[in-house]
Amino acid sequence: MIPGRVLAKVVGLLALGSLAACAGPGPVLTGNDTGGIITWSPEHQAYRHAMAAEHCARWGKTHQITSVHPWYGDYIGFACRWDRRQRYDYGTVIRSRS
Repeated sequence: MIPGRVLAKVVGLLALGSLAACAGPGPVLTGNDTGGIITWSPEHQAYRHAMAAEHCARWGKTHQITSVHPWYGDYIGFACRWDRRQRYDYGTVIRSRS
């Protein structure tokens, strides 16, 4: 038999652990393979293209900034797009003639 105090502590720790999994988006950039959002600040505004390009490069895609709301508490939106200048053939990239 487990004493009441020990059981209460175990249940409390389990509850905190489950809440940590629901933390939500990251502090600066969050997204997936289709795009994402960057929190707006003057510093993030200056580096928005670099941040979005680095994020989309994980999936071999290019970025496109879709929206900028220049005030604190809002976001810079971007989309990850396939590069139309490249042809894809079952995973191998073949450069097309320009």
